Amino acid sequence: MDLRIFTEPQQGADYDTLLTVARATEELGFDAFFRSDHYLGMGSGDGLPGPTDAWITLAGLARETKRIRLGTLMTAGTFRLPGVLAIQVAQVDRMSGGRVELGLGAGWFEEEHRAYGIPFPKERFGRLEEQLAIITGLWGTEVGKTFSYPGEYYQLTDSPALPKPAQARVPVLIGGHGASRTPRLAARYADEFNIPFASVEDSERQFGRVRAAAEAAGRPAGDLVYSNALVVCVGKDDAEVARRAAAIGRDVDELKANGLAGSPAEVVDKLGRYAAIGSSRVYLQVLDLEDLDHLELISARVQSQLGRAG
Repeated sequence: MDLRIFTEPQQGADYDTLLTVARATEELGFDAFFRSDHYLGMGSGDGLPGPTDAWITLAGLARETKRIRLGTLMTAGTFRLPGVLAIQVAQVDRMSGGRVELGLGAGWFEEEHRAYGIPFPKERFGRLEEQLAIITGLWGTEVGKTFSYPGEYYQLTDSPALPKPAQARVPVLIGGHGASRTPRLAARYADEFNIPFASVEDSERQFGRVRAAAEAAGRPAGDLVYSNALVVCVGKDDAEVARRAAAIGRDVDELKANGLAGSPAEVVDKLGRYAAIGSSRVYLQVLDLEDLDHLELISARVQSQLGRAG
């Protein structure tokens, strides 16, 4: 199972902090560094020092890391026009030497749109579908030819469809809990389906829906990677788990029920339950970005066990 580090910088992190975490991610052998795409903190914190832009951050990290994959869970479709986003992602992919992945969602946090003057349309899912068609269409257009798209929400005419990413295909991630439209979109456009903050049972149900949608679309269900995103809180003993839970304002029992919390052995056991239902990749939501010892412990005592098991 791949373990990836997933950060929420809107809760309070500047670029230097993110760079430190990304370098630790690489040095400790994790597969990837991902971040959210939000401009407003959530909860009672002050959000200082303020937001960082996801793709500007990833552009910087593309030049300051060498191995790890880089991406978003999830880029908000409301924040960027699809043609512009296709250019941004392709450019960062080239800057990284072909290590970028695009998680794309419809956008949901209305308050941050109001806070920064970003339109928050009602028909976000229909727009997301067109965005996926446009972005993948632009990347897939042969060099020297043009791409046009006469959509309801977006219209492109004779685009040169440049630049191209470094990768022949930038992996596209689609995720969520929706029972019908989300699996259908994943079956059509996704390389990976991710379900965030879901139990083993709910994940199994949603993975089943996506597999069924893929097969209905004439695509082998095994073509997709199936993954989870879960908050992580690991400690060598109960006291360390409690300290880390308190640092992020969470209850230990709640974290154990809804995330990956406890001793390394407990976390390895729970990851095994996700693996048993077909999850081959987990994004570890790390909320205290100053606690690099946490990452070291996960690398040494959790990731190493998964490596031996694999």
